[in-house]
Amino acid sequence: MQNRIRELRKLKKMSQEDLAIACNVSRQTINAIENNKYDPSLVLAFQLARELEVSIEELFCYSPK
Repeated sequence: MQNRIRELRKLKKMSQEDLAIACNVSRQTINAIENNKYDPSLVLAFQLARELEVSIEELFCYSPK
């Protein structure tokens, strides 16, 4: 699943650590999601969208492998 987390996080001038703390996960989790090595749970996806002030649809784009 492709995502725009890095792009949107940088627009808000947030570090991976800032976003991780806001979502109660590790910085490594944010890094893995940004690099498409890990798909977040539904709860975490909603938390990320809320913190980045976008909808889920704006944050993630499903592309079959």
